[in-house]
Amino acid sequence: MESPGRVELPAAFEDVDVDVLVQLIADMMERLMAHNDQIPLSPESLTRFHSRTAPGISILDYLRRIVRFTKAERICLLITLHYIDQISARMPAFVFSSLTCHRFVISAICVSSKCLCDTFCSNSVYAKVGGIPVAELNVLEREFLRIIHWKLTCTREVLQEYYVNLVRTFSKGGYVIPDAQSSSGLSSSDSDMDTEFSPTSSPAPTPQPSMQAMHPPRSGNVPPASRREPSTVLIDTATLAPEAPQPPTLEQNMAFAALQQAQELESETDMDTS
Repeated sequence: MESPGRVELPAAFEDVDVDVLVQLIADMMERLMAHNDQIPLSPESLTRFHSRTAPGISILDYLRRIVRFTKAERICLLITLHYIDQISARMPAFVFSSLTCHRFVISAICVSSKCLCDTFCSNSVYAKVGGIPVAELNVLEREFLRIIHWKLTCTREVLQEYYVNLVRTFSKGGYVIPDAQSSSGLSSSDSDMDTEFSPTSSPAPTPQPSMQAMHPPRSGNVPPASRREPSTVLIDTATLAPEAPQPPTLEQNMAFAALQQAQELESETDMDTS
């Protein structure tokens, strides 16, 4: 029986309402970004997933847009969190932040749909929905596959663990899975698509792989920004083999300088209009 103000969710992630799953995933991503956005940028941390500035659409609305126009399946949405963990552990140059979130998400759903689903959209559709040129999505897709070593699958038990963890840690509360311990069993208008929105242009540097990962810190126990590490979702980093960190490339240094210049110009514009 449901407690007052509590909504019982299905035990298996395959049965949960898609929009509820989107809310749970977006909530986790927003908490990751809030932590990781406090980490200072450096030239070697720039990747092809970086935007010059954070896009003007929230990750919740972005995920809803993707689901609406691509009919992304639950497994493709949930496995995005697994991809965050895997790539963050292998490649510390990548930080899941407000600058990388949107490009990463559309790339992840694009590749997972092709790998895990019988039907999926073309890259031109994913690019249009994601607000980026199709040529850029093609580059992001190749880069995504390279840094994840083409390992696009995981067990159902791993995804179920993500689902249970999302419900348990949902910041707004209100959801509960009854008997979560036994939940590992298997379960039984288009014109808006043309709405103009675009994640801002990417510096497009070449990333350098290695490993840094941690669980999100508890409130009130956050280390200084200079000592913070990228936060991930749910991972045992001992199971992954990281590559040694590399110094920033010339392309990364140039992209970092361009990013700083763009941010300075934006700051000056904001001051002039205030």
